[in-house]
Amino acid sequence: MSFNTKSSALLRCWGSRFWRRRRRQQLCPQEGPFWSCFGGARPRPILDMSYSRHFLDFQGSSIPSSMKKLVVTKLSSNFREAVALRQDAPVPLPGDADLLVRNRFVGINASDINYSAGRYDTSVKPPFDVGFEGIGDVVALGLSASARYTVGQAVAYMTPGSFAEYTVVPAKQAVLLPSVKPEFLTLMVSGTTAYISLKELGQLSEGKKVLVTAASGGTGQFAVQLSKKAKCHVIGTCSSDEKAGFLKSIGCDHPINYKTENVGAVIKRDYPEGMDVVYESVGGKMFDLAVNSLATKGRLIVIGFISGYQNPTGLQPVKAEMLPAKLLKKSASIRGFFLNHYLSEYKIAMEHLLTMYESGELVCEVDLGDKSPEGKFTGLESVFRAVDYMYMGKNIGKIVVELPNSVNSKL
Repeated sequence: MSFNTKSSALLRCWGSRFWRRRRRQQLCPQEGPFWSCFGGARPRPILDMSYSRHFLDFQGSSIPSSMKKLVVTKLSSNFREAVALRQDAPVPLPGDADLLVRNRFVGINASDINYSAGRYDTSVKPPFDVGFEGIGDVVALGLSASARYTVGQAVAYMTPGSFAEYTVVPAKQAVLLPSVKPEFLTLMVSGTTAYISLKELGQLSEGKKVLVTAASGGTGQFAVQLSKKAKCHVIGTCSSDEKAGFLKSIGCDHPINYKTENVGAVIKRDYPEGMDVVYESVGGKMFDLAVNSLATKGRLIVIGFISGYQNPTGLQPVKAEMLPAKLLKKSASIRGFFLNHYLSEYKIAMEHLLTMYESGELVCEVDLGDKSPEGKFTGLESVFRAVDYMYMGKNIGKIVVELPNSVNSKL
């Protein structure tokens, strides 16, 4: 970013504002807060008090002092009970190495309710922010962050607190994008989870048989496509003929609608030697089926168990008592995958996925809720509907909520 005349003027303005405030502190009586001497209006909260270290309003835009955001107020696996919409949360200012992003699209993940239930970090107590990923425009940034970014650029990020109109994002965690498109958002968590887990744990090679459960969902769609690019034979489970049609369109060799077919019977009949790799995200009975479907030296990759997330324990019962014997009999293995443990691989994965999408090699299916009972998911208020929609198993692809421009902002 060039340091122009307008930048210098802004910094001088904020510097003088800072010293005026310091002077007011000296003039005010000690018995009350200093703003009580000047009409009683409390000043806007600032995260970093070094005003001169921030660039704001380069394009004459107006960043409001307050915003909407979702906050976990009670630990619960019922998202509607756990989360409240705040109408007047202060818009934060970025620190020296941060960006302030006005969110345009935010992603919905099955694990959002694990987060609202406090399962990831038991030491964190409400209230706390929620939402894992977003995409939007840079509207403010710190001095160090300006070495790489400028106001107006499109970025995506994976940072807690995305269910808000504005989010502070560490610049080193942002991904620079050519434009703000919801398709890019599908790659941040869902795409990278599939890419890294299959690369690190799948040992895919030509001719291997891969079973993907919940194959038409946000992560499943990428597991299908990446397995096909490794020249594997892919079987995908889904819950409707429409989803089966989508799976065929992205290369799935054998979609199985579990509402109309017995998945276990189909696999036993058509693939008697079993599955070389199972990419599993459902849990419960589907997990048991996955274990029973493994081939000799087969690998079961567990990236989630959505069927149990809404339970108080977060789990559905599985037949674990026979698990050691079943694995031993087939020299098979089960590996868990949690994206946060593979962040060293994240940047390379994102770069590769972005290249594949932009070259037309990868389909990034987005579900904005157009077919949901109340229509498209628009605004933070619709995040609740979007989570419900996901747990009803209605989505095809990644569920994304669009955030319209704030009425208080010209951005």
